[in-house]
Amino acid sequence: MSGWTPTVFLDPASQEPVYLQIAHALMHEVHRGRLKSGDSLPGYRTLASQLGVNRNTVMAAYHELQAEGWVVSAAGQGSVVAEKPPTRLPVDEVKPVPLGFDLGTPDRPEAQAERPDLFKVASGVPDPRLLPGAALARAYRRALTLNRQSALTLEDPQGHPKLREALANMLAGTRGIPAAPDRLLITRGSQMASFLVAEALCRPGDAVAVESFGDRRAWEVIAKTGARCLPVPVDEGGVRIAAIESLLKEGPLRAVLVTPQRQYPTLAVLTDERRTRLLQLAARHRFAIIELDQDSEFQFEGRALAPLAAQDEAGVVIHVGTLSKIFSPGLRLGFVHGPLPLIARMRNLRLAFDRQGDMVLERAMAELMADGEISRHLNRMHQVYRVRRDILCTALRRELGSAISIDPPPGGLALWVRVDGALDVDAWAARSLVQGVAFQPGRQFAFDSSAVPGLRIGFSNYAEPELEEVARRMKVALLERP
Repeated sequence: MSGWTPTVFLDPASQEPVYLQIAHALMHEVHRGRLKSGDSLPGYRTLASQLGVNRNTVMAAYHELQAEGWVVSAAGQGSVVAEKPPTRLPVDEVKPVPLGFDLGTPDRPEAQAERPDLFKVASGVPDPRLLPGAALARAYRRALTLNRQSALTLEDPQGHPKLREALANMLAGTRGIPAAPDRLLITRGSQMASFLVAEALCRPGDAVAVESFGDRRAWEVIAKTGARCLPVPVDEGGVRIAAIESLLKEGPLRAVLVTPQRQYPTLAVLTDERRTRLLQLAARHRFAIIELDQDSEFQFEGRALAPLAAQDEAGVVIHVGTLSKIFSPGLRLGFVHGPLPLIARMRNLRLAFDRQGDMVLERAMAELMADGEISRHLNRMHQVYRVRRDILCTALRRELGSAISIDPPPGGLALWVRVDGALDVDAWAARSLVQGVAFQPGRQFAFDSSAVPGLRIGFSNYAEPELEEVARRMKVALLERP
């Protein structure tokens, strides 16, 4: 147990001999996995002192364990748990602990164990194999050693000051947002950021307009506050502003949730004209615009439009982003940029369940941003991901032919694939899963859960030969249709 001395608990009311109580207690701990094969048991004197019994009593218990095959004695190592201990206890089987309270109906099915051969292309995530591990390790080591006092004692639920400063510079330089460190809050991923925004902004009964085709997790976060999500149609120009104007005639809106840079999941870009109208509406009717920006740093061709936060003169835009898409989804770093009163409220809310983020990681990330390592990494990834995008597009067209239609996006980490209306995309997705490919059918993004002739598939987290295999397996699944 990694140097820890395991504690043994005995029942003082038991009529069983003490040495057997000790033996059965240790058998129980091995049976339930607390003690594992190769773990050392406490020495005779140590355990005798812990339990307040004679050393010979412990010795008798260990002899019983050895005779039953639960432990072995090794010279110089004392007694250790056997490599293959018995699978059943010599006493009554351990009964599962019952649930003594009402847990309610689960929100969603329990997650199933993943197959090792499964290609998870359901969404666009970075390839962790391309992580600049050496650079990150150096920065992390410096943050932990050279800045030990601040890294290990700093408590700031708003995020490390160095990272907020570096992030403000990045947002100003690359996205045109007049960002300031005190208007930023760092979170453990964009999902926490969305949760804090919703909790700080929404109250039961509030109306929040959302894209009728979008991210269900974002809707759920808003709904958990008691607010009402009102779906607004989207088309090739992004969310329809006329539909938002119609909602405003029926009553006030607390917020509008949009993905203007690349509509999720269709990748449509909100037009300049609609951006201007949305900002004007928000300023006039005093509702917030929650702008989700997941991967705008990956722009391969063409001119990227400035985010709404860059054009906000009325203080109505809350910009939610992530740094996890740059390196790896395992490095949970998200952020919110917004008006000072909102950031202050989010800061206080966070204290209720998470005093602060990972100060060492945040300090290391700040260093990587300041010295240009992240910028250089993004430049390298632009080349890699552009090639992977083209490879997957070509492979899907070759393997699936007229069943699909794709417009290669100028940026982002995923494709939106239009599907022949005669195809059952949900059934195809189920058959593809059997073949070892997990993509997202359009129904998963529909507010009303209706069938949609399209699918989302990521291309960034697998190398070129793997993407070719993805397309091949999808073809096999397609041809299996009845």
